[in-house]
Amino acid sequence: MSVLGSVLVISHDVVGAQMAGPGIRYYHLARVLAREFPTILALPAGSQFSAPVDFSALIYQSGRDASLEDAIRNARAAVVPALWLAQAPMLTESQVPLVVDGYDPYVAETLSLHPGAVFQQQADLTQAYLAGDFFICASERQRDWWLGILEANGRINPYTYTEDHSFRRLVDIVPFGLPEEPPQHTRGVVRGNWSGIGENDRVILWGGGLWPWLDPLSAIRAVAQVWQQRQDVRLIFPGTRHPNPGMAEIPTHLPAARALAAESGLLDRAIFFGDWIPHPDWQNVLLESDVALTLHGVETLESRLAFRSRVLDYIWAGVPIIATRGDATSELIAGCELGVTVEPHDVDAVAAAMLGLLETPREFWRERFARARQVLTWERAARPLVEFCRAPRRAADKVAVGARLGNPFYVEQIAQLQSECAAACVERDAAQVLVQAYEQWRVVRWAKRVASIGKR
Repeated sequence: MSVLGSVLVISHDVVGAQMAGPGIRYYHLARVLAREFPTILALPAGSQFSAPVDFSALIYQSGRDASLEDAIRNARAAVVPALWLAQAPMLTESQVPLVVDGYDPYVAETLSLHPGAVFQQQADLTQAYLAGDFFICASERQRDWWLGILEANGRINPYTYTEDHSFRRLVDIVPFGLPEEPPQHTRGVVRGNWSGIGENDRVILWGGGLWPWLDPLSAIRAVAQVWQQRQDVRLIFPGTRHPNPGMAEIPTHLPAARALAAESGLLDRAIFFGDWIPHPDWQNVLLESDVALTLHGVETLESRLAFRSRVLDYIWAGVPIIATRGDATSELIAGCELGVTVEPHDVDAVAAAMLGLLETPREFWRERFARARQVLTWERAARPLVEFCRAPRRAADKVAVGARLGNPFYVEQIAQLQSECAAACVERDAAQVLVQAYEQWRVVRWAKRVASIGKR
């Protein structure tokens, strides 16, 4: 199955007729990489995917999978989601240069879903922090976060600094992108096809899931206000069930959202809930929409770091956007003047924005979206990854330090420090010993250690 010298892109999410953001991301990264290198896209069991002619597909099983291990063994480089790396010891055991994809802030999301699961997740992620040769993320905000994580894990050090003072060779930005080809309307999907939605109704699209950190309830309340002025408005939620069965147990706002819509009297009149749209039809849904939404609640770590992938779809189709301020994509919307940004939970502002955008001719937005599309393609987004794969390398500190890599390098000194403290506590107060040890070891001896590293 494997091709010697292939770039291996591993997706942890299903790829096929129905895809969420991660599957879409890895499909497009594989597509772009395949223009220059033999490429294999590895997909979890359950993916219903027929690979195009330009790259190969490999379906892997959970646990050790012989075909995946063979692909790893023969790869020129491997691209892997940060959290997934712990499931594939073969990756960390091999000498294959590893690109760790950190676009999804897992810990921030898990804190909203299952806080108690964060500890194990952080332990798994630590393997990725130490194993990666090159890290990619979705925005400058995320890159700052990643630099902090890597510093805390000893990856910001004299070796990586000497290689590149900017640390771009260690961590760089590969955001979501959009296809070079414009969307094409191939058939009717929403207008005149969903029961209760006519050909001339105005469609407001909630394009993603209903995850706990998002705010679909404000959208519903805003439509209830708009309904008082115009009864042709239709709010649709076509992504209520994730296409990956493994995500089925994740809590969402769906029960509360349906209850609120019913309470308002607008369920199946102005507010509609559907299933996940097949990927080939997604362009049709976008082109049949008049306004698109991306709303979240008050500031959290998730909103600070998130890069809302569906916003790129909105831009691709030229749909004006209403977005909550605070995340990286709302800054993109504001900077390119592609819609209206509002404060969290500001229902009145969302309703006013809906009314205003519905009255604004689409021609008003045409040039703005055209400019944004020119710089947001997958081909441009993936450039740092393509550059790495042209000359794959192991990180300078991994080569120099090997198994001792971690935070900090001076593990042996710390162990000795703790031993001396334990012995001294028998005779002296523990706090005094710690202060003295700090002064003697953390300052003096670490300074000597840094000096010796610099001379190598």
